[in-house]
Amino acid sequence: QVQLVESGGGLVQPGGSLRLSCAASGSSLSFGDMAWYRQAPGKQRELVAHIKTGDWTNYPDSVLGRFTISRDNAKNTMYLQMNSLKPEDTAVYFCNRIFDPWPWGQGTQVTVSS
Repeated sequence: QVQLVESGGGLVQPGGSLRLSCAASGSSLSFGDMAWYRQAPGKQRELVAHIKTGDWTNYPDSVLGRFTISRDNAKNTMYLQMNSLKPEDTAVYFCNRIFDPWPWGQGTQVTVSS
């Protein structure tokens, strides 16, 4: 069974940066549609970054220009570089594939606060 492990979260001041990592055991992150999602308390999980085979990427307006999704095929790891963080980016961040999601990991908490 595929296990997803997200890491790299933490407490950061507004305007700061973090890089999240997503590792998978039991399958490859190198192909197909993968995404980063986030879920804030009391809110629905939302997609914040999408990458396809060939590394086409897409982002919602809320993070466009600030977040960058990428993957390292050799390390079977996906990343989310987050810059110019805002308090409204505070959430638990998850990775998964878009279609037929694997079991969700625990996520990694990102808190943006002064």
